[in-house]
Amino acid sequence: MESNFVKTIMEEDLNKGKVNEIVTRFPPEPSAYLHIGHARAIIMNFELANHFSGRTNLRFDDTNPSNEDQSFVDAIIKDIKWLGYEPDKILYGSDYFDINYDLAVKLIKKGLAYVCDLNADQMRDYRGTLTSPGKDSPYRDRSIEENLKLFEEMKAGKYKDGEKTLRAKIDMSSPNMNMRDPVIYRIMHTHHQNTGDKWHIYPMYDFAHPIQDALEGVTHSLCSLEYDDHRVLYDWFVEKCEMEHIPHQYEFGRLNITNTIMSKRYLKALVEAGKVNGFDDQRMPTLAGLKRRGYTKEAIKNFILSTGLSRVNSTVSSEMLENSLRNDLNYKVKRAHAVINPLKVTITNYPEDQIEWIDVPYNPDNEALGSRKIAFGKHLYIDQDDFIEVKPNKKWRRLALDVEVRLMRAYFVKCNEIIKDKDGNIVEILCTYDPETKSGSGFNDRKPNGNIHYVEATTAKKAEFNLFEPLMLDSDSKKDLFERLNPNSWLTMNGFVETDLENTEIGEKFQFIRTGYFATDYDSKKDKLIFNRTVELKSRFK
Repeated sequence: MESNFVKTIMEEDLNKGKVNEIVTRFPPEPSAYLHIGHARAIIMNFELANHFSGRTNLRFDDTNPSNEDQSFVDAIIKDIKWLGYEPDKILYGSDYFDINYDLAVKLIKKGLAYVCDLNADQMRDYRGTLTSPGKDSPYRDRSIEENLKLFEEMKAGKYKDGEKTLRAKIDMSSPNMNMRDPVIYRIMHTHHQNTGDKWHIYPMYDFAHPIQDALEGVTHSLCSLEYDDHRVLYDWFVEKCEMEHIPHQYEFGRLNITNTIMSKRYLKALVEAGKVNGFDDQRMPTLAGLKRRGYTKEAIKNFILSTGLSRVNSTVSSEMLENSLRNDLNYKVKRAHAVINPLKVTITNYPEDQIEWIDVPYNPDNEALGSRKIAFGKHLYIDQDDFIEVKPNKKWRRLALDVEVRLMRAYFVKCNEIIKDKDGNIVEILCTYDPETKSGSGFNDRKPNGNIHYVEATTAKKAEFNLFEPLMLDSDSKKDLFERLNPNSWLTMNGFVETDLENTEIGEKFQFIRTGYFATDYDSKKDKLIFNRTVELKSRFK
């Protein structure tokens, strides 16, 4: 693992004896699926701990039951395991609710917390601004006895949502807004997936999180840069609650990717509005969506590690992620013939009932993958993009009228005639082949105008091809989310694949020659093959 500032801190802490073991945690809120931005936190937490033979916990921040659901818990666990990581423990914030409550009582008894009756708008007014101090709540000087009584009544469900809060008593004139008597408990009469209806109050993340880290023995609590100003509050709670173990928080910059939504809230909005087909939609940057589209865990891991870890937010081109996949798949997947936009070809001088089977390696760069046989016969399909009626210039290296090309691993063919429909569209081309030019025969008297792929029509299997463009037209977050959606983000084509793909498995990946990397979709069946294009063979980035 390459060096970064967190790795250096961990190494120094171990060498100086400040810690005996590296313990990290990944604390997602189970309110949506994980996306590629979360992958940085997951991979860095696990990789750093693994590097130092430490351990990493998965801890669900389930302190806001109104947003959470068991389906998201299950999806998060599945995604993390798919990435190749096994948490030391799977824990929940709700595991600590009793301890959180006892520590809140402790803060009240120490005169460091009070029950406040201000509503959210009033609290905002009292809070002040970045340039002006806040004002003390009129309830700030309630007695310890009264606060204990009111807090117990909050717990018992006596008050309505928002009627009261428990706030830390710190400093309303602090230059750090997070220290201006932050709320540490709010009333929520909401059923919790783990604790049922036991609780009517739930701790805020800023209070629960450092306590949980301390109880779990976390040594290095890694979070995104937006929590930089929260660190002093994190330390305050650890100190004032007199935690035996003292964890430390370290912030790293967020990773943004061009034309990619990196907001869980926005992704959830797209799902709820029906703009996509769920969280595992192949256009979504969720880990589930990327997996379904055909991305590998190795490509994602290599991409994340290649971006490093720093104290500043960064934006990288989506092309980096695509290149990571190309590099990962190039040598390890089978290559196959697929015609996405078919044009019928008839070889007029080839025997009508003859099918010739040609031995072809799955991947010339990886002999270990073996070989298969592809069919050649009188009736074929080529891609329409590989034919033009009149050759435009010397750079055109494909088929045209009166032009000769090689069909990959087979013969030279020459187009002699074009058949069009009543609207003038080309529907079939008639060609002749030269039986002396079979690939591997040593024939080299003349050079063809290119080398194109094909499938034999009578043995080919029908297939659907899902072709994707970025879901978003641009990265301008100031524009309305739905206005930024790309109307051409999903195109379905109907074509053919060679017969060898008849028994493809769900999720199996291929390089379709001259077309791109594809994966067999979850909905694919033997009688209805469906393939998702993960990335094209070459970058279109300019």
